[in-house]
Amino acid sequence: MSPFKIFLFSALLAAAFLASTADFNSDVNVAWGNGRGKILNNGQLLTLTLDKSSGSGFQSKTEYLFGKIDMQIKLVPGNSAGTVTTFYLKSEGSTWDEIDFEFLGNMTGDPYTLHTNVYTQGKGDKEQQFHLWFDPTANFHTYSILWNPQRIILTVDDTPIREFKNSESLGVLFPKSKPMRMYASLWNADDWATRGGLVKTDWSKAPFTASYRNIKIDGCAHSNGRSSCTSTKPTSTWYTQEMDSTSQARLRWVQKNYMIYNYCTDTKRFPQGIPRECATRS
Repeated sequence: MSPFKIFLFSALLAAAFLASTADFNSDVNVAWGNGRGKILNNGQLLTLTLDKSSGSGFQSKTEYLFGKIDMQIKLVPGNSAGTVTTFYLKSEGSTWDEIDFEFLGNMTGDPYTLHTNVYTQGKGDKEQQFHLWFDPTANFHTYSILWNPQRIILTVDDTPIREFKNSESLGVLFPKSKPMRMYASLWNADDWATRGGLVKTDWSKAPFTASYRNIKIDGCAHSNGRSSCTSTKPTSTWYTQEMDSTSQARLRWVQKNYMIYNYCTDTKRFPQGIPRECATRS
C-alpha cells in the first residue's frame, strides 16, 4: 500500500470516532451563568462561579453515543455547604438517560459527598454515594465516565468506584440508544445538598469557584441520527473494556472503605426486594 493510501486509511479510521484533549474552546460552550463561566489559559482551564444571583455551567458541543470522558476538577474550597458541583452525561427529552457525578459541598473540615446515579428513560433511583480518600479542593483530580454497550464504569484518578453493567437480560433498563451530551455546572442546592437541607449556603463566603482542566473526550460522535461508530468500531480500548481482577479489587476497596450509601442495600427503600441488577454488583 502506498504511503498516501496508508495516510488516507488512517485518517478515515480516526474520523470514525472523535478524540480530543484539553481544549475547552473547541470542545464546549459555556451554556449559562451570564459571564460566571470563563474559559482561560488558551482553552486549558475553565472556571465556574456561583454567587447569590446565579451559578454557571457548560456543555459539550457534540453529542455522543458511547464514549470515555476524563475531566480534572478542583472543587470549591472552604465552606462549600449548599453548593453542588457536577460533571455528567445527559440526553434530551422527558424520558432522558443520564450518568452522574455530583459533588455535594459541606462545612469546612467535613468531607464532600460524591453522589452518583444512572438514569434510563427518565428513571433513576440507582444512587451510590462516597467520601473521597483525599481533599478534592487542594488539587485537581481526574474523574472519568466510561460508557460502552456492556457497562458504565466511574473512576476517580483511575481507581474504579462504580460499575453499572448492562443487565437487560434481567429486564433492567440500560442507556444505550440515546446520544448524550457532557455537562458540568456549579449551582446552589441548599434545600437538599448538605445534611438534607439543614445546612444552608453561607453567602458571605461567595463567590464560590470550581475549576476544570484537561478535558479528554474519546467517543462516538452522534449527529443527524447517525453515530460515527456505526460502520467502524473504535479501536480505543474503552469500547470493549471490562473490569479485570486488579480493577475489581480496587473497586471492592473503595466500596468497603468509602461508600456511604448504596441503593442495593437499602431494604427499607425497596421493601418488595432489592432491584434485580443488584445481584450482579452494579
